[in-house]
Order: sequence, then C-alpha cells, then structure tokens
Amino acid sequence: MARKTAHGDEAAAIAAAIARFEDDFATAAPAEKQPAPAWQRAALLEGVSAKETIEDLRGGSAWLS
Repeated sequence: MARKTAHGDEAAAIAAAIARFEDDFATAAPAEKQPAPAWQRAALLEGVSAKETIEDLRGGSAWLS
C-alpha cells in the first residue's frame, strides 16, 4: 500500500489553510463585563427596597421612609 505524505511547502499550505479556517469560524471571546457604577447599584437597591415597602403597605404595614 503506497502512502503519500505532505512535504515542506504542501505541509505549510495545509497548516495555513487550517489556521485560516480556525480564525474564520472561531467563536469570539466574550467581552469583559464591566461592573455597574456605584450610583447605579445604589439606585437599583433603593428601587428594590422601595418596591418591597410598597408591597408591604398592601398588607397593612406602615410606610418606611
């Protein structure tokens, strides 16, 4: 059985084609998630706690300010 192997230039062309294929179809690295600014975190927390207080009012609890 004859076996053909790639020589110098052929092997380099195959390696380059594989590298190009991998670059074309590789998944993009996920972007780093930036933490929310402090003012935004505070506003979100305040909004959540306000919602809890309003829901408590429906059950008869006192308004907390």
